[in-house]
Amino acid sequence: MAFPHALTIDLLSQEEYRYYLARPDRLRETVAGNDKTQTVIIDEIQRVPDLLSVIHQLIEVYPAKQFIMTGSSARKLRRAGVDLLGGRALLLNCHPFMAAELGDDFQFMDALRFGTVPLVLDAADREAQIRSYITLYLREEVQAEGMVRNVGSFARFLEAISFSHGNLLNVAEVARECEVSRKTVEGYVEILTDLLISFSLPVFAKRAKRQLVKHNKFYFFDAGVYRGIRPRGPIDTPSEIDGAALEGLILQHLRAWNEYDGNRHGLYFWRTKSGSEVDFIVYGEACFLAIEVKNSERIDRSDLRSLKAFGEDYPESRRLALYRGSRRLMIEGISCIPCDDFLRDLTPGCSFD
Repeated sequence: MAFPHALTIDLLSQEEYRYYLARPDRLRETVAGNDKTQTVIIDEIQRVPDLLSVIHQLIEVYPAKQFIMTGSSARKLRRAGVDLLGGRALLLNCHPFMAAELGDDFQFMDALRFGTVPLVLDAADREAQIRSYITLYLREEVQAEGMVRNVGSFARFLEAISFSHGNLLNVAEVARECEVSRKTVEGYVEILTDLLISFSLPVFAKRAKRQLVKHNKFYFFDAGVYRGIRPRGPIDTPSEIDGAALEGLILQHLRAWNEYDGNRHGLYFWRTKSGSEVDFIVYGEACFLAIEVKNSERIDRSDLRSLKAFGEDYPESRRLALYRGSRRLMIEGISCIPCDDFLRDLTPGCSFD
């Protein structure tokens, strides 16, 4: 535990929640009564947004103390119009575990199937834990906080949009599938973003030499959560679901790597209107990288067409093809690396040279 002597307030506890909801000023009394404690941790801060104004004042009164606020949703804080501590606090996102953090405990196939959310990794029954995790968000975050009027419609939306994981997000198509309005789907997508369950990836269009698509790609934040939401039936092939899960697993690692390295790079994808696509582009002062992910155990030259096209437009870039084989290869200037190796080697500050 990083802060064994911290004063911890867990707002998931109904007793703590009611205590501070009734009078947020009680936090002053609590901090004053624990004057020798230098670290104060408040979990699920979004449940009592008015505490942030009190914390703002406490930071001024106790400059030597460290206040750590954690939460799973920024939506309620923004909607409440509360003090967001601008300039007085650092905003840090905790991502699912990276392979490098797990070390020898990282198992590629398990990560592909269950993801790397800590709560899931520690569970005896990981599939059941994923189902419970998704249900918790539907019940506790969406329904309890009144984010949607019809939880059934939102549940159908979750299933429908799971088919968009790793693909261009077509809001109109999802709306037709769910039999709701386009505006409703846009609101649902915003909820997923605010709950940190999903995010979008923009197209890389710097000095574009070809006509590119304009829609963003949609992803769930964790491969295991995606698989837990994605419906499966007789016509859903394992390779189809595995491919999307693999792409998401690589991207969730890239997001964590980038954030823990100070967000020095932008993450994008590249897709022309003629159909050439590169899954991920990493662009920044220290790195210009194009990554194609293949859910196969071998690499053919035909698999590298899009990377070659990108290299023609951007010869400054380094190009990688990640696949599920075991050999490191160099084919026509493109590095072909096993996904397991790439994930294990990915650490903040690492070089791709």
